[in-house]
Amino acid sequence: MVHSGQRELCVRGSAIEFRLRMLIMAVLIFLGFWAPWIDSASRSLSFAERIPVLEWLPLELSRLGLLSFATATPVVIVCGALVAGLGAVLRVWGSAYLGTATVQNRQMLAGAVMADGPYRYVRNPLYIGSWCMIAAIALLMPPTGALFCMVLVAVFLLRLILGEESFLAGQLGEPYLKYKRAVPRLIPRLRSNLPASGSRPRWLRAALTELTAIGVFFTVAVLSWSYDNRLMGRAILISFGASLVSRAVWSGDSTGRQSPAE
Repeated sequence: MVHSGQRELCVRGSAIEFRLRMLIMAVLIFLGFWAPWIDSASRSLSFAERIPVLEWLPLELSRLGLLSFATATPVVIVCGALVAGLGAVLRVWGSAYLGTATVQNRQMLAGAVMADGPYRYVRNPLYIGSWCMIAAIALLMPPTGALFCMVLVAVFLLRLILGEESFLAGQLGEPYLKYKRAVPRLIPRLRSNLPASGSRPRWLRAALTELTAIGVFFTVAVLSWSYDNRLMGRAILISFGASLVSRAVWSGDSTGRQSPAE
């Protein structure tokens, strides 16, 4: 049985991770691209080669005889674009209803329970969207770097989810616990019987502050056909910079809604 002091320490640790979430995920992405463990001794293994997954995966699919290289190449790009598109949709949709100030806040917040938009079908659309976005970025990483990054990002996001759920349960009590019982954590329901709370989405603000996710989708769906890694990297960095500027402009969008989820 966990004592109250231990629980408070866990919540405090989760709050620190939440405050530093963007930095932590940026470090994991950087390590995925850098992949310092790849050296000349390990390059004899195809999985340890320093080539992007976008090029490595079609080659492996063709070597295994699952698809011809000519077919595997567009299949990988289209699948990557679908994942990136899902990430962009979830990020923009969730931010439109939750509010940009809540999404960007460095502190965990607890207002009214959000039961509108994607939150009627899944409790953590923004975290799922973040994972999908980073999975699309991982196409530009070497295979071992992509695996390292995606596993650690998944673990980190799960820690954030569990910490935030514990915080909200403590702050909101039974209304949030009832919401937890009605809405799944990660696998969305196709239908929801929850009554809408009447929140109005702010689509323009959400789109402008989620330019990173939109830019990643554009990069994978359009620019990846060029196989110009520098061009794709620059496009993602530009979209990230534009997103930071937009977030600074809309930082005063205070809503007091359910929870800040990056």
